[in-house]
Amino acid sequence: MDNHIVLFIFDNKHEVETILENEPWSFDKHLTVLQRYDKDTVVEELQFNHTSFWVQVHDILVRFMNQKVVAGICSQVGTVIKKSKTKGEGGSFMRIRVRVDITIPLSQGRMVSLGQGNESWVSFKYERLPNICYWCGYLNHDDRDCETQLESEGSLKVEDQQFGSWL
Repeated sequence: MDNHIVLFIFDNKHEVETILENEPWSFDKHLTVLQRYDKDTVVEELQFNHTSFWVQVHDILVRFMNQKVVAGICSQVGTVIKKSKTKGEGGSFMRIRVRVDITIPLSQGRMVSLGQGNESWVSFKYERLPNICYWCGYLNHDDRDCETQLESEGSLKVEDQQFGSWL
């Protein structure tokens, strides 16, 4: 269409739903954001600022390993849209489907209250994560194009990166 927007037309609604349910999509390891389009919408008004990821919640105490708690934790990451179909609870992590705002940096994790004034850090990992800027955590550019890195004029070291492949 214009401005890096490509319009795909499908004859089958089921195919469209399957494609949208299986986000994120990428091309050459760069995020491709999909947006449903109806014929009454002006293409220039479409906003490509959300995509869905399966988010893994790691380092969570066993007693809190259930979908309700994980949904509460991940509601800070984005909009919880689907719980894992995995039968049973437990394992080394829990996962949940979250609609993420890509106009802000990805969340690496968060502090959770354990009660009685105690807190613990839980970390997030994103399944099928495309290229991400390791300097600032945004999905809309990579390390080479990061304003933070460019403005530093080379003074930032790799050790200064706040994000990494572990995410």
